[in-house]
Formats: sequence, C-alpha cells, structure tokens
Amino acid sequence: MLAIIISATTQFIINSISSLSYLGIGIMMAIESACVPLPSEIIMPFAGFLAAQGKFNLLGVALAGALGCVAGSVIAYAVGIWAGRAFIEKYGKYILISRHDLAMADNFFNKYGSSAIFFSRLLPVVRTFISLPAGIAKMNFNKFVIYTFFGSLPWCLALAYIGQKLGNHWNVLAPYFHKFDFVIVLIIIVAMVWYVKRHLRKS
Repeated sequence: MLAIIISATTQFIINSISSLSYLGIGIMMAIESACVPLPSEIIMPFAGFLAAQGKFNLLGVALAGALGCVAGSVIAYAVGIWAGRAFIEKYGKYILISRHDLAMADNFFNKYGSSAIFFSRLLPVVRTFISLPAGIAKMNFNKFVIYTFFGSLPWCLALAYIGQKLGNHWNVLAPYFHKFDFVIVLIIIVAMVWYVKRHLRKS
C-alpha cells in the first residue's frame, strides 16, 4: 500500500512539474510547506534532473522551490495565527497545552525564532510543519518570511544539484531520506511522550 502511495505521489509530482515548468516546482514546494507531506526529496531532484537535460536552469529551479516554500509556509503561518492559536487558547487544556506553555512558545519564537526557522528548513519532516507553531506563537512575520526563504534556498539548491548529477537515477535519493524521516519522527514521538508524562505528573 505504501509503495502504491509513493508511486502515485511521484507520478503526480513528475506530471505537475513537466506540464507547469517552474510554476509546477513552486506549487509542489508550496504544498509541502503548507503542512502536506509532499516530499521535496522527490520534487527538487526531479527538477534538477530536468536541469541536467537543459530544460531548466539550476539556479532558477532552486529559486522557484524556495519561493514556493515561502508561499506554502505563509499559508500555514496564517492558519496558525488565526485558527490554531484561538483553538489552543480555548481547548488547549484538553490536550495538555496550558496558557503557560503557549507563553513559553511565544518567548521561544521571540528569542530564537529566526534560528529555529532557518535550521528547520534544512531538516526533513520538521521543515514541513514548523510554520504552524511559528504562526501560533505569533513570530515576527517579516523575520519568518526572510528566514524561511534563506533556509529553504540551500535545501532546494542542494537537492536539485544532486538530482542534476544523478541524472536518470535522480529518484534513488528518496529512500535514504525516508530513513532519516524515521529518525526525526522517532525523536518527535519521544519528545511528545516526555511532554505528556511531564504534564500528567504535574497534574
């Protein structure tokens, strides 16, 4: 079943970029950055492969990807600041998120938001979802956009460059990143278990 989903996702990405050119790259990366797990590890290497064939410019591919990341991230940020925060303020206590926790998140993004956004863009899984908590914490919007772009650009450029060098074998990259995805997800699960235990102990 998973193989079927991955195959269908890959074909969707290939068709979209092949038919929409740079716009397709931007749209695909926007979807990924809007908290939808559409793998950039497939999007950008395929675009790099097309660059190797002379259909795209490598820098143009990276810029299209980074701008798409910004667009999708702004959508997720807006959902966080307008809907997510209101939901947590009203129902957070039922999912073990107190107003104190929300205040801590606000302080974190006020102090370290720029670094958190920049480096999260270089991490699988985390890069897909970081915009939502940034919006919930009301991170400075201008800084959010700037660091999203400059964090996404090297990620997009690196993946596209690898795809360009791999040529017809551009799709061999995804399985290696999926293994790294597993590690990231495992860390997140451990952190969530610790968080729940901590709050239940306090209760």
